[in-house]
Amino acid sequence: MTAIRELIEHNRTLKRTPLSRRICALLGWTQPNGALKAMSCRVALLRMQAEGLIELPPSQNPKNGRRPPVPLTAASNPQPPLCRPVHELPALTVQPVSDPATARLWNEYLARYHYLGYTPLSGSQMRYEIFAGAQRVAFISFGASAWKLAARERFIGWDEAQRQRNLQLVINNARFLVLPWIQSKGLASKILALIARQLPQDWQQRYGYRPVLLETFVESPRHRGTCYKAANWIHVGQTAGRGKKSLGHQPVLPVKDIWLYPLCKNFGAVLRN
Repeated sequence: MTAIRELIEHNRTLKRTPLSRRICALLGWTQPNGALKAMSCRVALLRMQAEGLIELPPSQNPKNGRRPPVPLTAASNPQPPLCRPVHELPALTVQPVSDPATARLWNEYLARYHYLGYTPLSGSQMRYEIFAGAQRVAFISFGASAWKLAARERFIGWDEAQRQRNLQLVINNARFLVLPWIQSKGLASKILALIARQLPQDWQQRYGYRPVLLETFVESPRHRGTCYKAANWIHVGQTAGRGKKSLGHQPVLPVKDIWLYPLCKNFGAVLRN
């Protein structure tokens, strides 16, 4: 903490983003692939400021962090209904988002059709498009896990030091959208099964390490989590309603069910190492 305070004090003209990179380099905060944990560092700095531990330079964002709405185009217009069970669909393929044009289209579909809209993910992340043959049917994304979840911690059985050391091995399913004109029984759970097989290798190739546990939150009673249950995810409890990046202790979000999916048999031993 002293080193962070001194760095801020001696670099008052430095903006928040380069400041976070400087702190990462100073303290050796890097991902297994050597990249700086700059986004995670910025989140931690905001927490420290909220708790009165440091004073950051003023934000350079004139809109106070509000992003402009995602523009909608004809590319995401509704398509004719597809009403067939998953076993009658063409073969499903899961394709990572890997170029700017696909990323913009992914954002557009989520902004237009997901009830939570599109929100940028911070830090390590993977986004996917799912196709049935040549037809786009769904979207899904994964990013950093929640900082603390009482029900998850009980399920894993790790202590605080183990949690801080191994939290990056838990990946959060942040968004999952089956397009509204796709009515296919069993499709959502089939996608989750495919993702569970493909994601660990994709994540390792991109970030240099292999996750061992997936988590997600399902807002009840809006959703029942049926597809997660069908895909053998485990319901372990509910959130406290504070949100992944909450700086306080009072509920500010709807309480959600917590579902977990182990990606390997020895996930508990790995996380408690």
